[in-house]
Order: sequence, then structure tokens, then C-alpha cells
Amino acid sequence: MKSELYELIRSELRVRLGRLTQAALDAHAAATDPGSKAEGKYDTRSLEASYLARGQAQQVAELGEAVGVFERLVPEEFAGDEVVGPGALVEVDVSGESSWFLLAPVAGGLVVELQGMEVTLLTPESALYQKLLGLSVGDVLDDPVMMVMEVG
Repeated sequence: MKSELYELIRSELRVRLGRLTQAALDAHAAATDPGSKAEGKYDTRSLEASYLARGQAQQVAELGEAVGVFERLVPEEFAGDEVVGPGALVEVDVSGESSWFLLAPVAGGLVVELQGMEVTLLTPESALYQKLLGLSVGDVLDDPVMMVMEVG
């Protein structure tokens, strides 16, 4: 199941990279278009377009890096009795509802659906990632209140 999840993540990241790359190219074209030249001292269209183009180019680079990381990443399988570590797929119970998290190196916040379950990617920068590290099945977190149901 984890291999299928990783392939789904790779596919979603590639699709997003393609869309974002096109948006960045469009923003760059708008920023360099002679028609966007300022018509007066208060006209900031060209400046705004250049800021947008720069921001989107940075996002393309970051997303491209995430795609590369997941292209090289090999899913690590965890036995159900192991503690949560980097690469773990963790099911938690939050107020009687099941939630799934993948402790990933990049692409935090990405949500993918696999076999009817939503899996949210958490990165080391996430407080929840840090709180889940070292827990095992049956352990309970206080903030947010949740219990580890499965580690895979």
C-alpha cells in the first residue's frame, strides 16, 4: 500500500509542478510584456507582475525539489509494533474519527486520497510531526488530543 501511496504522491506533485510552471511562465510573460509598462508614477502593474513571477519561480523550484526527493525516496515499511519515525504512515483517532499522516521529508500539507482514506503529509517543520515521533500504537497525545492506532 505504501508504494502505491508514494506513486500517488509523485503523480500529484508532477501535476502541480506542471500547472505551477505554466503559471510562472505566464506571470513572467506578463511582467516582461511591453504593454505592462507603467503609464504613470502610481501604476504598479509591472512591479506587481514581476513580484508574482519571482514568487512563482521560487515555488516552481521548491516543488521541483520535492518531486526529485520523492522520485528517489523508497518507502520504508514499519511493523505495527514499531515506534513512529520518519517515513511512517500513521493512523490516529481524533474524537472517534480516523486520520492518516505520512511523515515525509518534503511536501508538507499535501493531502492525497488512497483507497478511500485521506493522507496528509507532515514534514519535520510541523509541530504534529515532532509530536508523533517516538510514539507507538496506543499512545495518546494531549495537544491535540489523539491516539495512535496504527504505524505502517
